[in-house]
Amino acid sequence: MAHDEHHEHLVKEIAEQFDPVLSKSPQGVYIYLDDEHKICNKRFAEMLGYGSVAEWVKNEYPVGDVLEEDQEKVISAYGEACENFRADKLFVTIVRKDKKKIKVNIIMAPITYKGEVFVIHFVSEEK
Repeated sequence: MAHDEHHEHLVKEIAEQFDPVLSKSPQGVYIYLDDEHKICNKRFAEMLGYGSVAEWVKNEYPVGDVLEEDQEKVISAYGEACENFRADKLFVTIVRKDKKKIKVNIIMAPITYKGEVFVIHFVSEEK
């Protein structure tokens, strides 16, 4: 994907706007515009085995963190959120960086910011 300074700026701004949610939520949270333009909280990065938020943000194919059989479900729900402004709840398996599989539930909801549709995800590990 081409480098887009405008989208980078929007992600920085939305991260500032949602800082209370990102910093205080007990759930893993990420806000996603596209594969290159996204942000998450520390809890989410740790849940997936990343050493930092910045390390997760550098991941160029984040759907790859989802078990292959569940990827289409996640992509479809993201499309519904962006195109039809429909929130959804999914149960999927995530594959951590250390290859350990964890079952999670994800609540996805569309949000708009300065004319762009982002999708916010709340992720909880199923115990």
